[in-house]
Amino acid sequence: MFYVPDSYLENLLEEDLHMMDATTDALGIEDLPGAVECIAKRECVAAGIEEASRVFEIAGVKTVVKSRDGERVHEGAALLEAYGTAGRLHAAYKVAQCILEYASGIATRTAVLVERARSAFSDIEVCVTRKHFPGTKRISLKAAIAGGARVHRLGLSDSILVFDQHREFLGSRGLIPMISNMKKIYPEKKIAVEADTPEEALSYAKAGVDIVQCERFSPEDLQIVARDAKKIARGITISAAGGINADNAEIFAATGADILVTSWPYFGKPEDIKMKFSRVPDGEANRD
Repeated sequence: MFYVPDSYLENLLEEDLHMMDATTDALGIEDLPGAVECIAKRECVAAGIEEASRVFEIAGVKTVVKSRDGERVHEGAALLEAYGTAGRLHAAYKVAQCILEYASGIATRTAVLVERARSAFSDIEVCVTRKHFPGTKRISLKAAIAGGARVHRLGLSDSILVFDQHREFLGSRGLIPMISNMKKIYPEKKIAVEADTPEEALSYAKAGVDIVQCERFSPEDLQIVARDAKKIARGITISAAGGINADNAEIFAATGADILVTSWPYFGKPEDIKMKFSRVPDGEANRD
């Protein structure tokens, strides 16, 4: 279960609705019964369905879920149906559409990247970062999971990952002497360190880190580090980060790295989800 609280969705709805819909009020159509069908305009991996459904429900609309997150749907497939009054449907549909489109876009791109990476190494894990647009963490991460990825980091508190920006403050003592102390302070957490060169990566492996994150290594250098680091420290995890995308995922997966760390699925065109409105006979808007 990936928890997305109603309070988060209510904030999205309130931001758009902001007390009332002046257009439906001016037209005098607020109480007329209607329906909305959410339709994929091309084949994609669906995501955001539960959240879109809940947005409609918060607005007082009944929904019928037709697809599920992570399902590859065909062009013209219905993801969700909503039944209610025109006023309530119009209050919620745009927020629901945006969730479906952005989440499905992330899930679809993630699925492509995962498929290409695993064509080279079936056991590799693709992990998405926290470099999503601020405020979208829940939708972005859940969508990537629907596409077959894992989460690299939920935030700063769930893992230890030392970057170059941290090392800048260590001065002449450097990072190596700190590793054993970090393990004492956080005995239940793995210690991950970003490396900028193969020499750095192997020095961290010798120092006893659990994970070496190789930042923007060439495939050739990454292959050497993955081979030599595992000779130095059995059980060490090698991750590749920086510039990983669908075009090069297969190449980097073939190096022997264990994890591909990427932000690429977050940034791209949303899927196109058609919101097909229709007026329905009285009584149909409240169907079960």
